[in-house]
Amino acid sequence: MRGTLKQRSKGSWTIIIDAGRDPATGKRRQQWHTVKGTKREAEKRLAELVHQVDNGVYVKSGNLTVGAYLEQWLEDYASTHVRATTLEGYETRAKHLIDSLGGIRLSELRPDHLQAYYSAKLRNGRRDGQGLAPGTLIKHHNLLRQALSHAVKWGLVARNVAEVVDPPRGQRKEMQALTSTDLHRVLNACEGTVWHPIFHTLAWTGLRRSELLGLRWKDVDLLLATLRISQVLHQLNDGRFVYQEPKTVKGRRTIALSPSSCIELRQHRESQERDANLLGTPLTDDSLVFGHPDGSPRSPSTLTLAFRRLTRRLGFTGVRLHDLRHTHATLMMEQGVNPKVVSERLGHTSVVITLDTYSHVLPNMQEEAVARFESAMAIVPESVR
Repeated sequence: MRGTLKQRSKGSWTIIIDAGRDPATGKRRQQWHTVKGTKREAEKRLAELVHQVDNGVYVKSGNLTVGAYLEQWLEDYASTHVRATTLEGYETRAKHLIDSLGGIRLSELRPDHLQAYYSAKLRNGRRDGQGLAPGTLIKHHNLLRQALSHAVKWGLVARNVAEVVDPPRGQRKEMQALTSTDLHRVLNACEGTVWHPIFHTLAWTGLRRSELLGLRWKDVDLLLATLRISQVLHQLNDGRFVYQEPKTVKGRRTIALSPSSCIELRQHRESQERDANLLGTPLTDDSLVFGHPDGSPRSPSTLTLAFRRLTRRLGFTGVRLHDLRHTHATLMMEQGVNPKVVSERLGHTSVVITLDTYSHVLPNMQEEAVARFESAMAIVPESVR
């Protein structure tokens, strides 16, 4: 038995938990808890604490600080339940939270602590003295709310104070879609370089950067003109590359390729095969479509940097690599493609996301739809005249 239950007085119980041996001294550690209520309630609390000890998530809540709890939550829970890339994001946000709120006892954390934290971070939360974006603080809030939900579940606190606090209101990100003319300017400017097939494929398919870099030649069928998304590529802060499945079912998808995409990819493969043969590393179906000539993966940041330099040289301001994805969707919708089809190509979990993201295109689509309806009704059949 990992714990015992003793009655102190009527309606008051003491739980003694065997928390294992101290790794430094080798002595057995005991933690004492007081529970108010019936014997059944005390027995239920005992079972919860024993379960926490058995699963490695037990912590003594008395003097536990927010910082110590977040660090343990990241190590014992998050590290085994989320992807490596997600964990890195958690750790970055948790550092902000720990720096500002870490010294507060977990049991004494109040809603006004969180409101003060958000206000301070909005003013000067970055290293350069600028404020953090509201969208970033929403992520901080969501992380803390998730971590505190487990603290409630594990009996460390009575309530989740993040549930009663409103984070800063997020701002819609400015989305810039290139016109077809501007897109041709970008592609013409990188003609003959390694970036042309990359930027062309992003613009003609609407893929995310991670999806493009995870493509293997076995995922591309140039005869059937299809491309299959089955894995994504990310690079961690320590430089390691990780391959993962797409986050959602809709993310695993097959999309149709246009004739120009097939021509671009066929020419790219021929060039890649020549380079691989020179290096003595023959191309295989498992080779990355957009890796380095030696077959190693390409760092995602190099794509972003190359695109930024190229567009700035052409006089564009504020255009991001991700805007090639927006360009693909916008141009499709402007051509009257059904939003459901666009949503499926982009891998959105719902067409609602697509319609919300590209709502700026809808007014023009409505005008065109009304014009088409008017044209359809312009001819009155003889039978009803």
